[in-house]
Order: sequence, then C-alpha cells, then structure tokens
Amino acid sequence: MQDERKSMLIVISGPSGVGKGTIYRRLLDNDPSLTFSVSVTTRTPRPDEIDGVHYYFISCEAYDELLNQDAFLEHADVHGNRYGTLKSQVDEKMAQGLSVVLDIDPQGARQVMSLRSDCVSIFLLPKSISQLRDRLYNRNTETPEVIERRVKNAKDEIAQRSMYQYAVVNDNLELAYDQVAAIITAEKQRTTRFFPEVE
Repeated sequence: MQDERKSMLIVISGPSGVGKGTIYRRLLDNDPSLTFSVSVTTRTPRPDEIDGVHYYFISCEAYDELLNQDAFLEHADVHGNRYGTLKSQVDEKMAQGLSVVLDIDPQGARQVMSLRSDCVSIFLLPKSISQLRDRLYNRNTETPEVIERRVKNAKDEIAQRSMYQYAVVNDNLELAYDQVAAIITAEKQRTTRFFPEVE
C-alpha cells in the first residue's frame, strides 16, 4: 500500500547569522523528501560559497531580465543586494513530489505567503541581539559596517515574526533543529496533504 502525500513549500526566515543555513542543511541530510531551492543573488560570493549550490550569483543586468520575465516567486533587496526565488525551480521540484525549503527574508516570505497560502512558514530567532552580533562577528565574512547593518535589520525582521505560523528560538542548535523537524513532520500529516488509503 502506498499512501499519497502532497508536497509542500517550507519558508524558513530569520535574521542573518541566526543559523538558518545550518538547520536547513541538516533537514536535507536527514529527510530525502526535502529539497532546497537555490536563490539568485547579485551579491559577491563568500569564500566558501559555490555558484549553483549556495546561490546563483548573477549580474544586476541578468537579475533585471529575470524580473522583466516575471520569473520570480519572490524577490527582495536585502542588505544592499538583490535576491530572488525562481518560480520554475520551485514548481518543477514540487511536481516531482519533493517538498521545497526556501531560506528567505521577511520581504520575500510575505510575497510567498500571499501567493502560496498553503506554505509552511517558520521564523528562527536568536536568544538576544548581542548573541546574534557575536555570531556575525565570529563568522568573519563581512566588514564591521556590514555586520552592524545586518544587526539593525535584524531588529526590524524580528518585529515581523508574528506573520509566520511558527517561531523557534535558536539558542541551542540541537533543540532548534528538533523543533523545526517536528514542525515539518506534523505538517506532512495534515489532512490537506496526506491521503492514506484504508483497505
């Protein structure tokens, strides 16, 4: 017997440095029904980032062309750079029966929620702003000016957490991961997504 299950779109948001990437990568490692949608961005790659794996790094001109083609499910200007999620990539993966994880900021999340009302939305929070600032400095990937801009933006992003269905505080990575994984497991069992056959 094979039960039918509808794939879902999972939005994970939170301030820069809160641990979104660490958590979603572990989700993908542990759940073969999940896949990640690689966003496009106009920002410069960090030293450890690979084009097509972490982001599609494109020029502003190429971004404008995609914008004109209405190719984005969501797009936003964040921290002085432009980001977007391609509709084609999300739809293709969901058509294959995979649930798609998006790592996007609140601007983009709001757009996705308005277009895909059945998406699952999770907001990750730090225990404190000082903890978040420490994480960003310890990451050692941006200048102090960029870090302080990200911290300032984080305060505005955290204020928007109530528009999400779920909030998880990442003070303990193992606990935060378990909580996010539990949310996804529960959402898979919704009667709008899970259609078990009873003989």
